[in-house]
Amino acid sequence: MSKIKIEEVSKIFGPKPKSVIPMIKDGKSKEEILAETNHTVGVYNASLDIKQGEVFVIMGLSGSGKSTFIRCFNLLNKPTTGSIFLDGEDIVKYNNEQLKKVRQEKIAMVFQHFGLFSHKTILANVEYGLEIRNVSKEERHAIAMENIENVGLKGYEDKYPDELSGGMQQRVGLARALANDPEILLMDEPFSALDPLIRREMQLELLDIQERLQKTIIFITHDVNEAFKIGDRVAVMKDGRIVQVGTPEEIIEAPANEYISEFIKDIDRSKVFQAEHVMIKPNALVSIKDGLNVAVKEMEENGISSVFVVDRGRRLQGIITIDDAIKGIKEKQTLEEVLRHDVTVVKQDEYVNDLIPKALESMFPLAVVNEEEKVVGFILRVHVLSGLVAEDINESEEYYG
Repeated sequence: MSKIKIEEVSKIFGPKPKSVIPMIKDGKSKEEILAETNHTVGVYNASLDIKQGEVFVIMGLSGSGKSTFIRCFNLLNKPTTGSIFLDGEDIVKYNNEQLKKVRQEKIAMVFQHFGLFSHKTILANVEYGLEIRNVSKEERHAIAMENIENVGLKGYEDKYPDELSGGMQQRVGLARALANDPEILLMDEPFSALDPLIRREMQLELLDIQERLQKTIIFITHDVNEAFKIGDRVAVMKDGRIVQVGTPEEIIEAPANEYISEFIKDIDRSKVFQAEHVMIKPNALVSIKDGLNVAVKEMEENGISSVFVVDRGRRLQGIITIDDAIKGIKEKQTLEEVLRHDVTVVKQDEYVNDLIPKALESMFPLAVVNEEEKVVGFILRVHVLSGLVAEDINESEEYYG
């Protein structure tokens, strides 16, 4: 379901912004328009449809217009032309009172440089939005404490911002935004001022919070790896225009033009592709009700040296190797008696980067399961460690060896 719909939004800075629209349509560049008219083209003809509960990332280099654009969402930048629909209503047409209500109750913003009050405690900072809404002291205290705990800062509520690290200060900013229980979070490069380790921690923290709260998040970044890690979908901007919109996988597999190809060339694919993208669908599975002779036959027919064993619901029970099966037949053992259970199981939405340590530790292929715990595929160690993507995998090789 659509939460925010942006229709043909442009934002031009200057005394007569609408006067330069024809020049843009005629193909004049931002630089030419600035030189000739002293007007700056921030955003031009941008359209998006953002779903409820989506983490939508707007990505671009410095000067691409992404920060100008995100400030149009809450009308800190009022569009020169175009419409912004929130739950079906065009907020560009709102009066000041209506807009104030939207900013207080529906849309919150998390700033790049934290935006905290240095003279207020952490608790007072988080309470601030509730205070200006005249929420009672007891209620706002309870709400603020809950959100301080949500971002992992319980015990720091009486500290001041300068007593906290950069990452902790950003958590305060996030808690303050969440305290108003907004439906939409606007985040303008919120982690760019943090060192790489803290930045990664905050990315994971954001994803964890999103898993619990299911907000609609519009996130700005210039970092392609960050964009592809946290975004359900990504819009790439250049010179004030949206160049391409898609899932990280769609953009990697089908870049719209040379600019996008260049932009994503250094992307760490292991942080974008998931288990389901690199797994091989199993041609051979053995049921727990089958015997060892059936298992041996299955392995011989498929040219493999081990096979996963599943129950009637296709849930993993273990794995059998050809050596164990032959030995078991000689010793008149049952399939269950020789079944190995030391199989590493991964979810189909786990990122390849997170599979590397699991692949290193596992003797056998990784078993991939879906939400119902049913086996949907397997991954060889070589596929994880070589960084191969799905289309590079040769399914004819001896994949269980």
